Amino acid sequence: MQQVDLIIIGAGPGGYETAVKAAHAGLKTVIAEMDKVGGTCLNVGCIPTKCFCKNAELLSELSEAELLGIKSLSCDGIDMKKVVERKNEVVNTLVSGIEMLLKHPNIIRANGKARFVDAKTIEVTANEQYTAPNIIIATGSVTKFLPIPGKDLPKVLTSTEMLDITEIPKRLAVIGGGVIGMEFASIFNAFGSEVTVLEYCKEILPNFDADIAKRLKASLKGKGINIINNAAVNGIKDEGDHYSVTYMLKEKEESVDADIVLMAVGRGANTASLNLEDVGIQTDRRGIVTDDDFRTSVEGIYAIGDVNGKCQLAHAASFQGQHVLNVILGKKDNIRLDIMPAAVFTNPEAATVGLTAEYCKENGINAKAHKAFFRANGKALAMNESDGMVKILTDEDDCIIGCHMYGPHSADLIQEIAALMNKGAKLSELADIVHAHPTLGEVILNAAHA
Repeated sequence: MQQVDLIIIGAGPGGYETAVKAAHAGLKTVIAEMDKVGGTCLNVGCIPTKCFCKNAELLSELSEAELLGIKSLSCDGIDMKKVVERKNEVVNTLVSGIEMLLKHPNIIRANGKARFVDAKTIEVTANEQYTAPNIIIATGSVTKFLPIPGKDLPKVLTSTEMLDITEIPKRLAVIGGGVIGMEFASIFNAFGSEVTVLEYCKEILPNFDADIAKRLKASLKGKGINIINNAAVNGIKDEGDHYSVTYMLKEKEESVDADIVLMAVGRGANTASLNLEDVGIQTDRRGIVTDDDFRTSVEGIYAIGDVNGKCQLAHAASFQGQHVLNVILGKKDNIRLDIMPAAVFTNPEAATVGLTAEYCKENGINAKAHKAFFRANGKALAMNESDGMVKILTDEDDCIIGCHMYGPHSADLIQEIAALMNKGAKLSELADIVHAHPTLGEVILNAAHA
């Protein structure tokens, strides 16, 4: 058994970034990982899907060839093997970069599945045990499945398998209208698939501001994506040459045919092999229970990222890890984990930060909405991407408490508001900040003046 200062289980964004920072701070750190470094985000999530998004964006631009006086540029014959090959090259480049970062003299790599022996000790293999006063669990999440007949059919895929398909399905049924489902729906719509999204809730992207979600849905439907809300999927049948996905809608059973079905109903905490119960680590339906400093019910053990169920975003895991390291080192920080920007890379993109109008209404917060539209923005018109809106929410003191948008580069634009919210800025202060012209960021300025 080897004594170290810190053990981290999981080498996703939260795990490996915390390990590198801990090593630079002088802590002898073990990082245990059973698969590739980089976690879900790098290997089968954020980065691979963004590679696909780039290909989809290029196809959308090719479809606008008439703007140049060209009658058409064919988008037929997309080579999915090339698409997957490029995705793999990007992922492998980034994985190699992380491997280099982890080659620090204070970092010990432990390759394998880790489990708790006791509250201070983990075992990676039968002959490989480590003990430390502090342990961080950063094991991420796993794909959820609806418990319905047909869920195990060979062409019912998760997002992981979708990233390696070699042929574009003629008909794609997406079960789930959250971030993962909507991104893949948008991508394969651009690739030429007939896409149907079946969402149980009354709106897509349930955690987004409803105003934005409704407008984005209309935009995506205008591109040819069939979106069915309030659909309770109850089974998938193999009809020989295709699958039939059945669902209940207004007490009537309906069905949609598909060649491939994407199961995108969320992710759950990855805790199965950790031996948490024997150590006494408390869990609930979301994952490992922690306090605001990400301490578990056992002293010296912390849980960050997807595994604690607080916020399933890579950057949330990274900053939760940074905060935990500061707690361990006895340092204070000003990280505002309640201000967490998020984006969905559909076409057009959507992004959000802070409180939604629905939350404000439900909790008696008197919020005022300030809106502006991309159709009045010169840069957006020049880009031929004028579909979109910015909605800023302020409280009674004029402080910015939320921002929600859809439109070109929303994922980048939202960061301006996140920065201002971190500094407690008022809308009047935003209105006095000079913005370059012509830029998409002027839409935010226009919302401040609205």
